[in-house]
Amino acid sequence: MNATRTAIGSLRDIRPHFTVAEPATALIVSLLVVLGLLFAADGRAGRLVSHDKPVPILMYHVIAAPPAGVPFPDLFVRPDDFTAEMEWLAKKRFHAVTLHQVYEYWHSGGPLPQRPIVISFDDGYLSQATHALPELRKLHWPGVLNLKVNAVQKYNLPFWRVRTLIAAGWEVDAHTITHPDLTKVDDRRLWDEVHGSRVDLRHMFHVPVDFFCYPSGRYDAHVIDAVRRAGYLAATTTNYGLARPASPYTLSRVRINGSDGLLGFEHKLEALVP
Repeated sequence: MNATRTAIGSLRDIRPHFTVAEPATALIVSLLVVLGLLFAADGRAGRLVSHDKPVPILMYHVIAAPPAGVPFPDLFVRPDDFTAEMEWLAKKRFHAVTLHQVYEYWHSGGPLPQRPIVISFDDGYLSQATHALPELRKLHWPGVLNLKVNAVQKYNLPFWRVRTLIAAGWEVDAHTITHPDLTKVDDRRLWDEVHGSRVDLRHMFHVPVDFFCYPSGRYDAHVIDAVRRAGYLAATTTNYGLARPASPYTLSRVRINGSDGLLGFEHKLEALVP
């Protein structure tokens, strides 16, 4: 408000120096004065505000100890490790947000914390509701659930559990119906998996489903085109790195493995977000 008053006062100061024959010059100079004063008052003289900040998106699967002989033990992060990782993020002043919040920031300047982070969970496992939810709830943080439609039953994540996540502020994004390699299915199956999963999830939970997650990170130009035509705003991959607005349909993520431990987790985040 003070900056605006100063700018208006400056306009009054310069207005008498122009004759009636010089309205265009007066207008241009007046606008330049206003812009210059507002930028200076806001501590950003000479540069516009940018909304292209890259954001880390963490990728989790199961929050549980791996059973003996399980094929992919790194998909399992022990609950104690998960708790330690969330506490470390909070200590480092990260604040979890949804992918929709990130998208709104990138495209319309919506609010975002100083150190935003997206905490995503793939597939739909019971442990995401029984272990991840309580930890995030302690911090008043949302998660992002990349949900396969058939996971609501196959992985024992029943309808009411998903509703509990949604009630806690979690975002539900589509992860197909059956988790196929989308680069190897025919066009009809591709559309059913990409578009059908969005329709099903919206019908089941009555929430927006505006983001997609490629199963196993498999995609090509044809798959991206289907995702775009299905109406998704963006899509996440398994590519390592920070998510950036320049590539909305190939957003990178940071895979968190069970073998990382807290030290490995810290190294990954500190290398990407000093």
